[in-house]
Amino acid sequence: MAKKVQSSANEALAGLLFDGMTVMAGGFGLCGIPENLIAAMRLAGVKDLTVISNNCGIDGFGLGLLLENGQIKKMISSYVGENKLFEHLYLSGALELEFNPQGTLAERIRAGGAGIPAFFTKTGVGTLVAEGKEVRDFDGEAYVMERGLTADLSIIKAWKGDTEGNLVYRKTARNFNPMMATAGKACIAEVERLVEPGQIDPDQIHTPGIYIDRILVGAVYEKRIERVTTQPRPVAEGAL
Repeated sequence: MAKKVQSSANEALAGLLFDGMTVMAGGFGLCGIPENLIAAMRLAGVKDLTVISNNCGIDGFGLGLLLENGQIKKMISSYVGENKLFEHLYLSGALELEFNPQGTLAERIRAGGAGIPAFFTKTGVGTLVAEGKEVRDFDGEAYVMERGLTADLSIIKAWKGDTEGNLVYRKTARNFNPMMATAGKACIAEVERLVEPGQIDPDQIHTPGIYIDRILVGAVYEKRIERVTTQPRPVAEGAL
């Protein structure tokens, strides 16, 4: 069996990239994104990508790096609200967008990983989401058919992994990463901590190593916050 542990993001991507490929990229906004693999893909210059991800990062960071470099042809997403370049490219017709309700996108990825070619959901019936899709009646209710999603490559991020590829995600960084790990022909995981087999409690493993082809320790993590919203602290009684 070929060793899974790679020394860098460039090494991990070697031989897996080609123009016109479909890539699943884990994360929700900027939470739990594979920062090092995205940066390496930018340097590799692979183009005409179809990218399946919750959104496309922000201007100048995350998947936004690939977008501003002209490497993405189409996005399959559920949220596009924080990236001005994304908005401009889409409205100008320079970027294709397949828009999904967020739960539908998650289920399409899960279905693809489970070998389910299609499923029916009530979400989107009677809206633009259902245009051009089969709508069928079940027990007097209308349901729209959605296709499962797969990719040539999944790039994901976990908090901790072992050298066999077993992964643990931390808090909300779990998001789309586990289901994307199952739905790519190949899957690369970058982690913050790498340990030996047996050092992760089996009951704590979120993604079994069977789904992971290559694993690396990310060199740098900025972990930017997509949007910070605060409110004034209440003034303590008697403070004035």
